[in-house]
Amino acid sequence: MEYTLHQLEIFKKVAELQSVTRASEALFLTQPAISIQLKKLQDQFPQPLFEVIGRQLYITDFGKEVANYVEKILNEVEALNTRTLTFNGQLAGKLKVALVSTAKYVMPYFLTDFIQENSGVTLSIDVTNKATVLQSLEKNQVDFALVSVIPDNLKIKKISLMKNKMFLVGGKQFKNQKTNISQKKISQLPMLFRENGSATRQIMEKHLKSQGIPLVKRLELTSNEAIKQAIIAGLGFSIMPLIGIKNELETGDIQIIPAKGLPITTNWNLIWLQSKKLSPTAEAFTNFIEQKKQDIIDNSFDWFEKY
Repeated sequence: MEYTLHQLEIFKKVAELQSVTRASEALFLTQPAISIQLKKLQDQFPQPLFEVIGRQLYITDFGKEVANYVEKILNEVEALNTRTLTFNGQLAGKLKVALVSTAKYVMPYFLTDFIQENSGVTLSIDVTNKATVLQSLEKNQVDFALVSVIPDNLKIKKISLMKNKMFLVGGKQFKNQKTNISQKKISQLPMLFRENGSATRQIMEKHLKSQGIPLVKRLELTSNEAIKQAIIAGLGFSIMPLIGIKNELETGDIQIIPAKGLPITTNWNLIWLQSKKLSPTAEAFTNFIEQKKQDIIDNSFDWFEKY
């Protein structure tokens, strides 16, 4: 057999998430790239590793056994690499981060230089909704989480990174004056919401309730990317984080609609459990963030202040 570590890492993530789409987001790879590597791995086994029923991917019983071996192999490889680098006096280890889906537009900028400066550090990122992110943090499955809403039920430490602004947005088809859109008109718009468990949805619902805006029509989609495409197509409107719509604003495919009480401004926060004993790698990362965060914001997010 000639499978590669890269193929094993991809299969492990797909097996964990039961989804090629979510695995591609977590690994920052395209879905076609994931599918190609999965096929190359599958070709080396006579039994199927997974099956697709309807649109849902399922790992077979044989695939689950392979996934267990894969996890052991990757853990041993990581331990060997870490030991080798540590022996040579280099920072080494694994950094595990969970992100709410919109944070994928933020966190890579705060990770890039740290990872490039410390080649012995491996990175694991899980991109999902707020409820799952906090569950991973509470179960100590990750070192850090990046969220815009601080959880009330966990004792945490945090580093505030940058502002998170949310605006009412629509497609270029919508014609509106420069003045604030009326509450009555908002109530008549088809509004697009994220799924339950999403922080974006919670913030959006809280704002509409505070403004006394009942809705005639609500549509639910399970990712910000899906909401963006729906808005561009003219399917509806939403309250979205500015960080995820930069390109669409520049091309004019999406427009900000002035509205009372908007933008909603929160902060992106890197959080970890107060009781957690940070590894040397995780400790080094917090020191890096404290020292470099303002430079990263100034260099990568200067466009933010235009809105």
